[in-house]
Amino acid sequence: MVKDTSCLTNQVNSNSTNFSTPGRIYNTDRKWIIPFFVSLLVWITLISAAIFGFYSSSSYNHDSSQFDTVSFAKSEDSGAYFVEMNIEKPSEFPKEKAPRLAYLISGTKGDSKRMMRTLQAVYHPRNQYILHMDLEAPPRERLELTMAVKNDPTFSEVENVRVMAQSNLVTYKGPTMIATTLQAIAILLKESLNWDWFINLSASDYPLVTQDDLLHVFSNLSRTLNFIEHTKLTGWKLNQRAKPIIVDPGLYLSKKSDLAITSQRRSLPTSFKLFTGSAWVMLTRSFVEYCIWGYDNFPRTILMYYTNFVSSPEGYFHTVICNTEDFTKTAISHDLHYIAWDTPPKQHPRFLTIKDFEKMVNSSAPFARKFPKDDVVLDKIDKELLGRTHRFGQGAWCVGGLDRGSDPCAVRGDDSVFRPGPGAVRLSELFVEILNDESGSKRCPL
Repeated sequence: MVKDTSCLTNQVNSNSTNFSTPGRIYNTDRKWIIPFFVSLLVWITLISAAIFGFYSSSSYNHDSSQFDTVSFAKSEDSGAYFVEMNIEKPSEFPKEKAPRLAYLISGTKGDSKRMMRTLQAVYHPRNQYILHMDLEAPPRERLELTMAVKNDPTFSEVENVRVMAQSNLVTYKGPTMIATTLQAIAILLKESLNWDWFINLSASDYPLVTQDDLLHVFSNLSRTLNFIEHTKLTGWKLNQRAKPIIVDPGLYLSKKSDLAITSQRRSLPTSFKLFTGSAWVMLTRSFVEYCIWGYDNFPRTILMYYTNFVSSPEGYFHTVICNTEDFTKTAISHDLHYIAWDTPPKQHPRFLTIKDFEKMVNSSAPFARKFPKDDVVLDKIDKELLGRTHRFGQGAWCVGGLDRGSDPCAVRGDDSVFRPGPGAVRLSELFVEILNDESGSKRCPL
């Protein structure tokens, strides 16, 4: 704005000079007076507009930036949210402003049908999806998953669902899980330029809100926020995870086996701090690009360190983001999941059943884990939370009729129109809590 104004000012000054110069030559002719005052008036108008425009645009940028980060704060006067939640009327965003999500859904032997069910429950034509079934699954099951995706008419038409052709052997608590996640991210970055957040799920995860709910709420959030539960690695976890030297057999064997732990111990790093947290994350495109490209080599250094680390999926992204100045303030310590843990030390989540339904809903989390295969609680979630009667959850993009039990999602409408429901209200309430963290407990500790 300032640069353009100066150019206009120079141009007007030049014009003023052209008017004033003839005035000196023909000082007996008073015709120059009218053009002179006209040009002077134009010059004053342009300068005033430039000055007031600069300050008003600066104020607007400040306000809009502030809105991005506290868009779900409560108004003291009205008690309402800054984001108006109107679930009676579909919300419509310009296509370039409505967000897009990129999902990784992973599974192992016996998970092909569960993966398809989770995929259909979180499907939206605006998003991108990649599925990975690890090498422990027999070739026939991997082929079954591939053909199920290929034969779905919506997936074939939209072309936003991929099954990774390369199956990796993934070891529980080993770095092979991180390697597979980074590979999936690299494929998503290569094949699609238009997504804003990356989400990793397993076959035992399931959504608690529709994609319209999720996309509507995230349309009002800053695209810089990373949702990754994190805390400093201390206490017994520090001794049991950081000091042992381990080898993941999945890196060099074709059959799955447990981590190999040596008798030797190593010292703790001094050039960076260790962080830990949930393995389930929602990360911005800019952050995962940094992890892939590693232009300052730090993400690769951390990746090499976590190759010999117990439970590396619960530390790699956390340590990178909380040691990188460009991203530390973007990390929100929440994994957006409802998880019911076993008795202390809470190392293994227990299976969720119909008894947990009310707690799941009251958590306001958009996802939950882990669920038993084809449990009745999934049917209840489909019916009461997702409005899922056919392949996909309820969404404004499904514009087909319901005559004779036909699938409304067989006919696609505008994917930038969302019909938020009660799930959007619950999710907004969650963000009121986690984004208005005055104590800073949800951010990376210094």
